Parts: sequence; structure tokens; C-alpha cells
Amino acid sequence: MANVNTGSRSRIMDTNKQNTPNFIENCLKCHATSSAEKLNECFKSFDMNKDGKLDLKEFDHFLGCLFSKNGKPYPITEKQRKIIHNLLDENKDGKIDYEEFRIIWYHWLKQILDPVTALLVVDVQNDFITGSLAIKDCPAGQDGEAIIPVINKMLDTVKFDCVVYSYDWHPPNHISFVDNVKSWKVHNSSKVPADIAKLYDTVTFDGDPIKVQKLWPAHCIQNSWGSQLHPDLKVVENACHVNKGKNPEIDSYSAFWDNNKLSQTELVSELTKRGVTDVYVCGVAYDVCVGAQGVSLGIVVGTDEPMLLISQP
Repeated sequence: MANVNTGSRSRIMDTNKQNTPNFIENCLKCHATSSAEKLNECFKSFDMNKDGKLDLKEFDHFLGCLFSKNGKPYPITEKQRKIIHNLLDENKDGKIDYEEFRIIWYHWLKQILDPVTALLVVDVQNDFITGSLAIKDCPAGQDGEAIIPVINKMLDTVKFDCVVYSYDWHPPNHISFVDNVKSWKVHNSSKVPADIAKLYDTVTFDGDPIKVQKLWPAHCIQNSWGSQLHPDLKVVENACHVNKGKNPEIDSYSAFWDNNKLSQTELVSELTKRGVTDVYVCGVAYDVCVGAQGVSLGIVVGTDEPMLLISQP
């Protein structure tokens, strides 16, 4: 009897192992993580020995099916597997029971199986492409126009759930403009005094809090030609448009909040309202405003690391 039962169980496990990848694939982008019925089906399909819990072998198979492309699992190290398992095994019994899997299903898997994507297009404005602060005139000497067909191709070929365009949107008296440096009180700790400050110098301005500011040429002044998106950039319907740097007293590289994090734009609430789980970032310039989005996203989700996926041709 023992041999018969063992063989029968083995055949059941083999059959389930063949079916489970298809189960995961069939749950993608269909709101399965809102369904209690799908939750039960998923748990039973990976509980191959039918003991009501996922042991380490069953959990490894679950991860392999979850993190895969075209049926081929992404490599997961033993350290990564242990970190994931320890995070999800709340009672620390070495197994994932149904209640723990229910939490996984409704909270963690939602972001994987039912992702809501947003593309954040950062500051593809005339002044940064061919205007007063064109990046081709900066030390890197890159042609900002080269990124436009790349972004347009993404918008044509990738179905993002939400597209956001951010704009530098400065008043004429903005603190970052080199021509305005003498209009603002410089802090006594500033290494560069106002009377000799020049373009691209970094000055410390007085205030509460004090502000460390790099000086730029006047750019992206509200409602000017320079503040408009480049005419060749594709602008999709129903996009979200976010203006930043509106306060004359503080710069704002990030589209989420100003450089001193004193005030927040509407971007966080817009992404939250749409249930966005994944944000992709592109635009100009990587070392200033695009990079700032990655740092901001890391802070939003509670990590110290920038969260940017950079892909180069």
C-alpha cells in the first residue's frame, strides 16, 4: 500500500507541476488577485502533496513559475530565495500556510500578476533640447533630440496604463537662475559669494532651511516657448501633466517634490489614484532631473536605493 500511495502521490505532483506554469500565465493582467476563487486554485495547484502548506520545494516551484519568461525561470540565488521566504513566512515554521499565502496573494502578487504601469517622461522641453539649457551645450555634449524617437517608439509599442509628462515650470524670478543670484540673500557659509557667482557655480542661499543651489541660465519660464514640450515628442491622450519648480524660492529636480522636500506635487496622488505599481522613467537629463525621479521613487516605496531600470541600445 505504501508503495502504491507514494507512486500515486508522485504522479499527482508531476501532473500539477506541468499545470502550474499555465496557471500563473493565465492569471496575468486579468484581476485574478481580486478573486478568492483564483486564490484557492493557485494555492491548491502548488500544494502538490496536499498537506495544506507549501514546503520549501513547493515554494521554490512557485517562485520558478512566478519569475519566468516564456516558461524559462529567471535565476534566483539561494540567498534571494531565503530572503523572500523569510519575509512571507510570518509564523516562521518553515512553510507557507494558507493564511500566509492569502496575504501574499492580495498584497504581494497583485503587483506581479496585475501590474499597473506608468511611464514618466521627464522634462522633454524645448529649452533642454535646443534652447537656453540645451544638454548638447553641457559637458557631456549629448544631443537631446536623439531621445525623442526612442520615447515615441516606446509609446507606440508598449501599452502603459498611465503616461505622465513632467515640466520644469519656473517663474522669471526663480532662485536657480544665475541672473537672479543677487536678488536672494546668500548664506554666510556659501563658498561662492553672490558678487562673483557665475553660471554653473553652486551657491548656498539663506532661509529656513538654507538652500544649496546650482546656478543655471534662465530656462523653462512659465508659458514660454522654452517650457513647451518638444514638438516632435508624442503626447498621448488622457496623459497626466505635472509642473514642478513653480516656487521661486526652491528648485525641484524631482517631479514628486521640491529639492528640500518641503512640498509635494500632485504626482504621488495621481499615481496612487490610478493604482500604479510600476513606474518607468525616461527623459532629460539623466544626471539631474531623471536621476532625481529614481531617488524619489526609492523614498516613496521605503528604500534608500534609487529605483531606475536603465536600458541602453
